[in-house]
Amino acid sequence: MATTPTQEGMTAAPPAIMVIFGAAGDLTKRKLVPALYHLCATGLLPERFAMVGVSREQMDTEHYRDLLQREAKKHLGEEFTEDLWNHLIERCYYLHGDFRDPDGYRRLADKLGELDQQCQTPGNYLFYLATPPSLFADITTQLTSVGLTREQDGRWRRVIIEKPFGRNLESARALNHKLHQILEESQIYRIDHYLGKETVQNIMAFRFTNGIIEPIWNHRYIDHVQITVAESLGVENRASYYEEAGALRDMVPNHLLAVLSIVAMEPPISFDADEVRGEQSKVLRAAQALTPEEVLTHTVRGQYGAGMLPTGERVPAYRDEPRIAPDSNTETYVALRMMIDSWRWAGVPFYLRTGKRLPGRFTEVVVEYRHAPSRLFRDSLVKRQNVEPNRMVLRIQPDEGISLGFNAKVPGQAPQLSAVEMDFNYSDHFGDKPSTGYETLIYDCMKGDATLFKRADTVEIAWALMEPILDVWNALPPRNFPNYAAGTWGPKEADELLARDGRKWKICKSCSE
Repeated sequence: MATTPTQEGMTAAPPAIMVIFGAAGDLTKRKLVPALYHLCATGLLPERFAMVGVSREQMDTEHYRDLLQREAKKHLGEEFTEDLWNHLIERCYYLHGDFRDPDGYRRLADKLGELDQQCQTPGNYLFYLATPPSLFADITTQLTSVGLTREQDGRWRRVIIEKPFGRNLESARALNHKLHQILEESQIYRIDHYLGKETVQNIMAFRFTNGIIEPIWNHRYIDHVQITVAESLGVENRASYYEEAGALRDMVPNHLLAVLSIVAMEPPISFDADEVRGEQSKVLRAAQALTPEEVLTHTVRGQYGAGMLPTGERVPAYRDEPRIAPDSNTETYVALRMMIDSWRWAGVPFYLRTGKRLPGRFTEVVVEYRHAPSRLFRDSLVKRQNVEPNRMVLRIQPDEGISLGFNAKVPGQAPQLSAVEMDFNYSDHFGDKPSTGYETLIYDCMKGDATLFKRADTVEIAWALMEPILDVWNALPPRNFPNYAAGTWGPKEADELLARDGRKWKICKSCSE
């Protein structure tokens, strides 16, 4: 089967079988199988490969392949080609079973042994747990009971665990403890698909390979940093999960803190997984946990009401969404102010925000630099308040790129300035590369590279930072929900959070204000 040549220096992953628990679920159909398709297209999926889907739905392998093909045509669109798809799908199999039934794991072990012979895979297994978190410990325990996690004679066995990894510090510690009783830390891959995005990975390359960037990446030059993950969608079909989690648990301890740790980390001595993750861990350890009093002034929570999106579509309030309690106090928006107690970031606030039903969908990091001294212009028409600060914007999705805003003189006799922008778009320079964000992570796991996966201590530190916020919010239920209309930029208290510091949120240039 002809495939696109691999990137320079890249080789196909070693022979392996990937087992997906929750194989009929939304994540598998929308993200994981398309990611395997893209890896196959680029020659990074091993030729000796098989995928086994495990789920509760009653069907056989033939019907499962038909299901995947219908979904693939929908999610891959014009990327879909019959030849490439057939090359992948003939390696996909299905097993029906209850995740808590020991007999299902015995049948899985038999099936994997059969496929090892048929596909000439040497016993390397990757188990992907695309299931509710309540099943993580049960599934790994059952796999261990039938010997499927035992590594010997050069064979590797790895487990990818989806978020959320716990719902607070206590549950995260308990899950880590349980997993460490049956698996080595080197076998556990806690996934955060944001770390699979090219622009997130490029933050390290951008910082550490450009001599003009790193020297001014500190408190002497940077005024503050904003990290935004905005979603225009509502709760969609995740009502049962979202009512339990809310925006804080769903997004902040994983996605936003993962991005923050890369933005703020010190240069590692190498790109070895432990070195990179060690520096990320240090950032979170240096982050100052909020006191109960600071939670009241440094955090904002919101819930969307009915409103209109920029497209003109009228949408209901969160409390009117299907399967949502009419008096729900679950937050759909979070903003917070964090400080990192390190020499590099002393006195530099990090503002984080995420929310649903906002005017646009985008993820970006805004690095705003301090104002240049204004003495030069004190007697001219240019006033300090009219001079825009320099901003570095790292766009993670959907318009991946980097821009730098600076001031330039307007042509003419009067000394007038105008803010201008240098803009780099990944698609313009490198072309559009089909991606779900999972390709790199699946490939890295098969290669045994844990750099972009979370370590046990990092997960627990993140939850420890969230603990004071959760405690105060649980003790003091919100009285003003809903407090922002769908299609707006969140509650007014979020703007006030920055206004108290003399700052304001930067709005994505592709989204209306």
